[in-house]
Amino acid sequence: MIEERIETNELLDRLPPHLKQYIKPQNYDHYTPINQAVWRYVMRKNVAYLSQVAHESYVEGLQKTGISIDHIPSMYGMNRILKEIGWAAVAVDGFIPPNAFMEFQAYKVLVIASDIRQLENIEYTPAPDIIHEGAGHAPIIASPDYAEYLRRFGEIGAKAISSAHDMELYEAVRTLSILKEAEGTPDTKISEAENKVTELQHKKVTPSEIALIRNLHWWTVEYGLVGTVENPKIYGAGLLSSIGESVWCMQEEVEKKPYSIEAAYQDFDITKPQPQLYVTPDFAYLQEVLEEFANTMAVRKGGWRGLNKLIESKQLGTIEISTGLQISGVFSRMIRNEDNEVVYFETEGETALAYRETEVIGHGVSRHQNGFRSPLGKLKGINLAIENMGPRDLAAYNFYDGKPIEFEFESGIKVKGMNVTGMRNLKGELMLIQFTDCLVTYKDETLFSPEDGDFDMAVGKEIVSAFAGAADYLSFDLVAHQLSTLGDTKALSASEKGLNNLYAQVRAIREEQPPAATIEPNADTLNGIFKKVSEQFPNDWLLPLEVYELTGNEEVYDYLQQLKEKRASVAHLIDGGLQLLTKNQQVS
Repeated sequence: MIEERIETNELLDRLPPHLKQYIKPQNYDHYTPINQAVWRYVMRKNVAYLSQVAHESYVEGLQKTGISIDHIPSMYGMNRILKEIGWAAVAVDGFIPPNAFMEFQAYKVLVIASDIRQLENIEYTPAPDIIHEGAGHAPIIASPDYAEYLRRFGEIGAKAISSAHDMELYEAVRTLSILKEAEGTPDTKISEAENKVTELQHKKVTPSEIALIRNLHWWTVEYGLVGTVENPKIYGAGLLSSIGESVWCMQEEVEKKPYSIEAAYQDFDITKPQPQLYVTPDFAYLQEVLEEFANTMAVRKGGWRGLNKLIESKQLGTIEISTGLQISGVFSRMIRNEDNEVVYFETEGETALAYRETEVIGHGVSRHQNGFRSPLGKLKGINLAIENMGPRDLAAYNFYDGKPIEFEFESGIKVKGMNVTGMRNLKGELMLIQFTDCLVTYKDETLFSPEDGDFDMAVGKEIVSAFAGAADYLSFDLVAHQLSTLGDTKALSASEKGLNNLYAQVRAIREEQPPAATIEPNADTLNGIFKKVSEQFPNDWLLPLEVYELTGNEEVYDYLQQLKEKRASVAHLIDGGLQLLTKNQQVS
C-alpha cells in the first residue's frame, strides 16, 4: 500500500515563499489505473535493462529513495525515506523557471513533476513527469558524491544570468508541454506551439549564462554517462527514465566523448535522440568542471560584463560592489570609463540594498521604489577610495555629517549636496552615504537632482559580482506563479471509465494474488476482461499484455501478435513486454 501519512521534512520548512509557489499537491487519488499501469510497464522494462547498464547506485537508490516498481511513488513516502540521506522531494507544477529549479537543488530538494505521461507517450514526453523525475533523478542521489554535485550545481546555477530570449523559450516550452499532456488538445494548437519552440530554438542569439549552464545540466544530470568511453554506465535521468533512449545511447552510432567544460557550448534538441553523449570518469570530476565553469560566470568575475548581462536580461538581478554592498533590481544603464570600468549604474523600478544577503535596514523597496543610481570609483586628485578612508581622512576631505560637500570622481561625475549620514560594513568601511539637496552631474547631463529626493550613494571602487535574483529574497514580492491545471482530474468519458475499470480489476487480481499461489480462481475473470478489451477497446495493447502476464493464455498471445501487425507503432512495446515475461520465466 502507498504511504499516505504526511511526513514532515525540515528541508521543506526552510524553503522561501518564492520557491514554495511552484509546489503543487500531488493528489495521489488522481492517478488512474491506466496511469499506474504506465508507471509499472516503464519501471519493469527499465529496471530489468538498467540493472546491467546503469551506474551501480541506481538499483540501490530505488530502494533508498522509496521508489516502487509497481506503484507510482507518493511524495510523502519518498520524503520519509529521503530524509535519511539528507534530501527532500516536492511535487511541482511541470516546467518551472530554470533558476528556480536550480535553487530547489541548492536547498537539497528534489523537484518532481507529479503528472504522468499519457499511454500514447509512454516512451518519451517533452514535459517533465513523475517517471522522468521520480524514477530518473531520485535514485542516483543515493550516491553521496553525486548528491553533493547536484546541490552545488543548484547553488551555482541559481545565480546564472538569463536573457530575455531564455524566458521566452521557457514560456514556449512550458506551453507546449501543457498542451501535449492535456487530453483532447486540438492538433492545430499543438502544431502552433511546436512551431513556436522550433523558431525560438533556431534563433541565433549569444548564449546566456543560464543557457550554458543548462547545457552542462543536460549533458550530466539529464544525459550523462560515467566510467570510460569504452565501457560507460548511465546516470543521467533522461536516459534512466526513457525506455528507448537508454537502449539507443549504448549503440555505436551515439558518439561518446570525454566530459569537459566544452559540453557547456554543445547545444541539444529535446525532441530528438542525442547524437553524442559525454562520459565523466567519476562523479567527483563533475565538480571540477562545474567549478571551472563557475569561474567564467559574472557571480565571480563581476565588472562591466557582469553588469551588462544583467542589463540585457531585463530581469531582477544583483550586483555586489567592493564594500560588500549589494544592490538588487532591474538594471537599466551603466557608464564606463576608457578602461572599461563601471563608473555609474542605474536600476529602474523597485530596488533594495543588502549586505551579506540581508536587506540593509531602511533600504528596501519602499525607499527605492523608483530605482537606484550611483557613481563608483575613486575621487579625482585623491589617491584613496572613499571606502578606505578612516575618520581622519574623511575629516581632511570635508566629509562631515550635516555639512555641505562637493566632490568629483576620476570619471568626471560630480556630486554636490548636504552630507547627512553614512553607513558602514562589518570592516568599518563606509558603504553608503546619504545626501539631501543633492545634484549629481556627468558632463552636460544631470543624473540626479534635488527634486528627486534624498540621494543614497553606494560606496565602492568596483563591481566584484553580478548574479540573477535578489540578494535577500524577502526584499521583493516574488510570488506571481499561476499553477497550471495539468494533472488535475477531469471528467472521464463513459468509455474511458470503462477501460480504467478493466485496468483496475486486473491490478486488483495481480496484487491480491500471492506469488506462489495458483491463478486458476481468477482465470475466468481475466478471460472475461480480455474479451471486453478486445471487443470494446481494440487499440489498447497494455491491458492485454497484463492479462497475458497473469494467464499465459495462448489466445491472448495470438491477439497481441495480431495487434503488432495492426499497430506497427507499438509493436516494439508489445515485444518489450513479452521479452520481459520470458526473462522472468527463465529466472524463476
